[in-house]
Amino acid sequence: MSLVRDNLAAFSFLPLGLLVQPVTGTLLAVVYLFLILVGQGAALFLALKTPSLRAADLPPLEQPVSLSVIIPAKDEAEDLGRVLDDLGHQDLGAEKGSRMEVIVVCAESKDGTEERARQHPLRPLVIPEPPLPPGWVGKNWACHTGYLRAQGDLLLFLDADVRLAPTAVRAAATELTRGGHGLVTFAARVVMKGFWENVVLPMYTQFVLTYFMPHRVNRPDSRRAMANGQFLMVSRGAYERAGGHTAVRGYVLEDVKLAERVKSAGGSLRVLWAPDLVTTRMYTNRHEMFEGLVKNVHGTEFRAWRQVSFFFGIFALFLSPFLILGLAFLYLSLVWVLVSLVAISVTLLKQAAFQHALRAPPAYALTYPLGAAFYLALLLRSLANGLFRKEVRWKGRSYSMKGEGA
Repeated sequence: MSLVRDNLAAFSFLPLGLLVQPVTGTLLAVVYLFLILVGQGAALFLALKTPSLRAADLPPLEQPVSLSVIIPAKDEAEDLGRVLDDLGHQDLGAEKGSRMEVIVVCAESKDGTEERARQHPLRPLVIPEPPLPPGWVGKNWACHTGYLRAQGDLLLFLDADVRLAPTAVRAAATELTRGGHGLVTFAARVVMKGFWENVVLPMYTQFVLTYFMPHRVNRPDSRRAMANGQFLMVSRGAYERAGGHTAVRGYVLEDVKLAERVKSAGGSLRVLWAPDLVTTRMYTNRHEMFEGLVKNVHGTEFRAWRQVSFFFGIFALFLSPFLILGLAFLYLSLVWVLVSLVAISVTLLKQAAFQHALRAPPAYALTYPLGAAFYLALLLRSLANGLFRKEVRWKGRSYSMKGEGA
């Protein structure tokens, strides 16, 4: 055992001997634990700071609205049928004169998506998606195509896989018109059914919170911007001043970039957590989730330093306590054993709190090391894609890294 410890100390990148010195080791342990507590507490703090909207809080519309709902759809026949059902039951309130049109832009699909849209009782305007021009991401092209046919003063861009409460559309229109905002977006409650969904997606929620800081997005004096493309309502004026989807045509994360442009053009943003109003099941299997999240963690523009920083940050916050616990037992350091156990316990409790808030089984909090490892694999794939200029794939389409943001 002594020989093993000597070899570890000789070849480690860290001065492990310092960790077991009575004074130095204790000081380092306190600093390490403080950083872990701050890092894990940040997600909880930001979750509490994010404004939420419940169905019971909804005021009536102050004036009639003219609204166009634009839904891009590709191989989503079942989901599209359900969201059209929900749109058919929307309550725009007692305000007379409000009207809502629904536009579905259908890319070439193998599951009868276009036929499902045309046969739906809601009778939406169904537009076959024109051929995708060079430099455009498919969803952005579909949204732009729908905008060209839209008549409403308010534009609601909606993913086919969301489910809406009867007052969801009115809630967004009320927030936008009453507050004079340029863009309102709802963070949906993510429905998690499979094993990997419950392991990975609660961590995804935390990373979105800590990276974008939604409460600061809502401040006009902050440069931070974000939006959720699953449910994004924008006034026609703000949309056109921002350049619309034409201005973000080559961005995979078009919602974030569009929000940035709306804010830069003088429009205010409003991000709300609306679990009673909008829900979605983002992914149905591990492969689809990996592909989708690689697209998301890649960001609107690839930066290697950012991916490397995320990698080491996730490792430090979620996995390093297990490494330190093993080294502490090896070096017989009671201080580091206690510190690592406290770090693991705090992280576990925080994970359980997020599971509960997302209405997922709290027992999955125990799997958080697996979720962290999943994200490290995502970041390594993103880093490789960016460094070697590999294409980003999503929904059966490939997008060249050289075309990003073009």
